[in-house]
Amino acid sequence: MDLNFTPEELAFRQGIRDWVAANLPLDIAHKVRHALRLTRNDHQRWARILGQKGWLAWGWPKAFGGPGWNAIQKHLFEEELALACAPRVIPFGPVMVAPVIMAFGNAEQQRRFLPGIASGEVWWSQGYSEPGSGSDLASLKCKAERRGDSYVVNGQKTWTTLGQYGEWIFCLVRTSSEGKPQAGISFLLIDMKSPGITVRPIVLMDGEPEVNEVWFDNVVVPAENLIGEENKGWTYAKHLLAHERTNIADVNRAKRELERLKRVAKAEGVWNDTRFRDQIALLEVDVVALEMLVLRVLSAEKSGKQTLDIAGLLKIRGSEIQQRYTELMMLAAGPLSRAFIYEAMDAGWQGDQLVPGDILPLAGTYFNYRKTTIYGGSNEVQRNIVAQTVLGS
Repeated sequence: MDLNFTPEELAFRQGIRDWVAANLPLDIAHKVRHALRLTRNDHQRWARILGQKGWLAWGWPKAFGGPGWNAIQKHLFEEELALACAPRVIPFGPVMVAPVIMAFGNAEQQRRFLPGIASGEVWWSQGYSEPGSGSDLASLKCKAERRGDSYVVNGQKTWTTLGQYGEWIFCLVRTSSEGKPQAGISFLLIDMKSPGITVRPIVLMDGEPEVNEVWFDNVVVPAENLIGEENKGWTYAKHLLAHERTNIADVNRAKRELERLKRVAKAEGVWNDTRFRDQIALLEVDVVALEMLVLRVLSAEKSGKQTLDIAGLLKIRGSEIQQRYTELMMLAAGPLSRAFIYEAMDAGWQGDQLVPGDILPLAGTYFNYRKTTIYGGSNEVQRNIVAQTVLGS
């Protein structure tokens, strides 16, 4: 197994690097580098720049308007964006719902929805989790009743990330209560401007309403917005979740944040503490090991060999690494590492540009990242899946 990149792949990487250097807005890169708050406009502006180049749909085949890159090229593209401090692409449209529409949607749905996703013009949200239905997603209760040419949706979704910005939402809804719970679920695309939809923010410990409750009160959804067949949504959901869990691993962002951790440690005077530097070294080993795992998968895919279904394993290790680097950043800042305070954020201090008297807004990020081992399927559940599908036990 050869994990080295070919000269052609290295040239491809350089082309991506040059384009990003010329097109990534400096103000947005500055915010990402220093973990400043990104606005909706920041995310949308970068998405549209990528969309104009045809690269917001970087993982799509040419038949649907993507560049048709292979697995190695997609990896190199993602890595260059992360190392250049580009914002992480909001995945709900291009990475999650788009593959479902391509695989299971009809031609009209593909023509209707994919262009707006590829251009970055339409902001999508995800409607999966409900109170009491997170890792046990099959127990969801949000109901869609067929009435003529429409569905009438009633119920609630929760933990809807950035749902306050959503223009469309893809939802799992219950269309039947007969048989196994998984057998009565359907996959609906819903316009969030529809009458009867209420979005309520959930303010987290870092002070941000990053997640939301979404309520549906007799929301009328055209039946033409049903993806695939009624009561087959569980199959489509599993297709999507594989993309989500691989995306959560985000080894490229981990490499970038590892370098930020080193900057914070040097700015705070703990870099020369050998015990603390040992912890950074252990984290770096884990990041390299995760990258090697990703590259093994890519190498197998490139050579046409059967790859292991390790999306769950990537999710477990990637999410734990994300928690670890935020923890070490907070520990490096010591007692000055306070909760997320907007004034400190807006003042510009982010760990590598210490100004006496500043408050260090690292604890908020630490608290926020406690979620990573829960969303996308809790790590406890993922370990069970890995044991069954990978280890065969």
